[in-house]
Amino acid sequence: MTERGEGSGQLWLKRGTPERGGGGAVPDSYPQLLRRLAEVTARVDGQRAEAQQWYERQCAAADRAVRAAQDEVEQARAEVERARQEAQETESRAMVLWQELRERLGPAAARLAAGAPAPARSGGGDPQTQLRRVRDLLEVARQHRELPRSTYPLLAILGVFGAAAAYALGLAARAAGAGYGGDVAVGMPFLALVLTLLGPLVGLAPARVVADRRHASLDVRAGLVVVVAGAVTTLMLLVALR
Repeated sequence: MTERGEGSGQLWLKRGTPERGGGGAVPDSYPQLLRRLAEVTARVDGQRAEAQQWYERQCAAADRAVRAAQDEVEQARAEVERARQEAQETESRAMVLWQELRERLGPAAARLAAGAPAPARSGGGDPQTQLRRVRDLLEVARQHRELPRSTYPLLAILGVFGAAAAYALGLAARAAGAGYGGDVAVGMPFLALVLTLLGPLVGLAPARVVADRRHASLDVRAGLVVVVAGAVTTLMLLVALR
């Protein structure tokens, strides 16, 4: 009994008491595992925080991009609205100027369309500037300015050359009538007389061109300068070549 009890106690001691270095003993690397776990946890927390910051930065950048795009859209809409208003204003001003031009031309405007012509596709420049130029031209055309006195010598020269040209044509007509004879010889002197009498008035045509280029009207005094110079020239030629 005693031996068996002693043997059983020894057996219990062998089974219940863990041996040093055996499988049931607490390992020596457990603190290292805790440190590694703490390091991994810290590293994961750092990566999570970095990812959260990156996400917040991306969201902020996306919000800024959306706001910038919205601002650009609003600006584009405002520009489109301004362009539409400017186009309507330009069309209305062009219509007013077109009607003024038709009134200025009078009966000659019957060949023009009732509405203003469409803008040229190749036209460039500021339409407001072009409309102001048209307005200035209409204002100049509306004002009946007289030719300055400094142009009177030129008008006199035009009258002299016009009368001389008409007298020369008259001489040519007489010479042609004398050369052909017959009915031509009868009609040509009459034609020469008509040309001679109309000679003082020939210079009025180029004088009108000069007045138009200066945006002025050929008034009575300017016309008299041309006619008197032409008449004097005609008389001098008649006296000299008689």
